[in-house]
Amino acid sequence: MIRLGSNSPTRAKILKAFNIDFIQNGGNFNEDNITTQNPKEFCYLATKGKFDELYLKYGIKDIPLLVADSVVTCEGKLLRKAKDFYDAKAMLELQSANKTSVITCMIYKSNKLELIDISITTYEFNKFDKKDLENYLKSGECFGKAGAIMVEGFCKPYIKKVIGLESTAMGLSIEKLIPFLKN
Repeated sequence: MIRLGSNSPTRAKILKAFNIDFIQNGGNFNEDNITTQNPKEFCYLATKGKFDELYLKYGIKDIPLLVADSVVTCEGKLLRKAKDFYDAKAMLELQSANKTSVITCMIYKSNKLELIDISITTYEFNKFDKKDLENYLKSGECFGKAGAIMVEGFCKPYIKKVIGLESTAMGLSIEKLIPFLKN
């Protein structure tokens, strides 16, 4: 049993898919206080901030704590969660027919182990179809997702090339965590 320190339904889905018992308790860390525009640094600072908040609240005495966060970067720009329809549209148009990287940081701590991992999965996308893009934006599925992308959904048919793990792009590098859960 672990504590998933995240409100993400996608991260919960990943843990369920790998039959990992967990309870889910997200926090209230305010990412808006992070000033860096460096995507990798931002991702680490957001994850560490969330981890520190939840570690203070729950500790690890009873069960280990797992916290993760993801950001998207394209052309060196930090792409966080879209603020509105137009922000999401601009992010997706930037990523269309372009290379996009998803950076995921996770921190796992038990009584015996502390693991900090930063992983990157890079996608090269074909040009997004305008009608598909409009439908995706109208569906609202793009909101609450870093960079407004959904590699397991809308973006999947447009993937030309991928380097890295799909789980990293979905927000939790599960393949890297599993060996440590077995120990």
